Amino acid sequence: MSAVGVGIIGVGVISDTYLANLSSFPDVEVLIVGDLLLDRAQAQAEKYGVPAFGSAEDVLAHPGVDLVVNLTIPAVHVEVSRAAIAAGKHVWTEKPLGLDRNGAALLLREAEDAGLRVGSAPDTLLGPGFQAARRAIEDGLIGRPLFALTTFQTQGPDLWHPSPAFLFADGAGPLLDMGPYYFSALVSLLGPVDRVAAVGTKAREERQIHTGPNAGTTFVVEVPSTIQIITAFEQGAQAQSLLSFDSALERHGVVEIHGTEGTIVIPDPNQFTGRIAYVKPLGVIRDGMSFEQEWIEIAHEDVVVGRGLGALDMVRAIAEGRPHVASGELGFHVLDILLSAQESAATGATVVVESTVAPVPLLPEGFDPFAATL
Repeated sequence: MSAVGVGIIGVGVISDTYLANLSSFPDVEVLIVGDLLLDRAQAQAEKYGVPAFGSAEDVLAHPGVDLVVNLTIPAVHVEVSRAAIAAGKHVWTEKPLGLDRNGAALLLREAEDAGLRVGSAPDTLLGPGFQAARRAIEDGLIGRPLFALTTFQTQGPDLWHPSPAFLFADGAGPLLDMGPYYFSALVSLLGPVDRVAAVGTKAREERQIHTGPNAGTTFVVEVPSTIQIITAFEQGAQAQSLLSFDSALERHGVVEIHGTEGTIVIPDPNQFTGRIAYVKPLGVIRDGMSFEQEWIEIAHEDVVVGRGLGALDMVRAIAEGRPHVASGELGFHVLDILLSAQESAATGATVVVESTVAPVPLLPEGFDPFAATL
């Protein structure tokens, strides 16, 4: 075998990190980039030494492309991914997998029928920080996991983004924009979700753009800009999650897992590495004893590359006949959880999550993105 041919559809801002990383992996070769704007596709091709550029149709028709990396806007994720499957290509898609259950389920069925694979961001689950934390939990460091706490709170992307309206529109908000990172991590650590209950609110019905050529103009907030979610997992654990674009206090990347024998804090699920530390129970407190707990740091490998790692893992998993980590099935279950939370916030009812997913595999030991293995 040789390097697997990759074509990228959609060359917006996020394509830079994908192109930089995929171009550095010996097991894949980016052969063509495509976009609605051909001049933008050409500029990215020239910047990263990609031999061809064109439209989405050109990427799908390229005979050397085995894997399509779908970096389009969320509203067309399913449409583009289904077109890639119809063209006989495996698909890696940015998050979320889709915006509705029916379309995403149809994509997975068509891929299965065609004998092709679908992978879905986020692939931060493959980062050395998260992998080390998950191995520590599975080795029993904190005993049996009981509950988790996750937090993402910020003043909102309208403070810095020149065109932030889409981040407050249907299909986005903090739930669908940031939720995939946190709930992919929780499902990987605690297993499938059984049911959710949520409440949501908006700080304002309209928000203002603060930077760029449209600074000073306003836009409508279509979805809750703050949502709090209680999650019950099939295996008995629970989680409490806050996702907010309304907080004066900036706090994000908080993931705590509390178990029968201790508590562990793990890296920001939107990053590929970070701090891992744990505390053990105090035990019996007697007169004069300190309540202070010692945080014990866990060292781990710090070979960090970033987005594109999930596509590489999928390529290798196909060659090795093993499941890939960031699968379409995981992406679908996370989408189902987020849509269920959205429905719960709208109705006030607890919502049963109908889908499930097999245990999320760990990366093989010694996984080296920069080795040639094919």
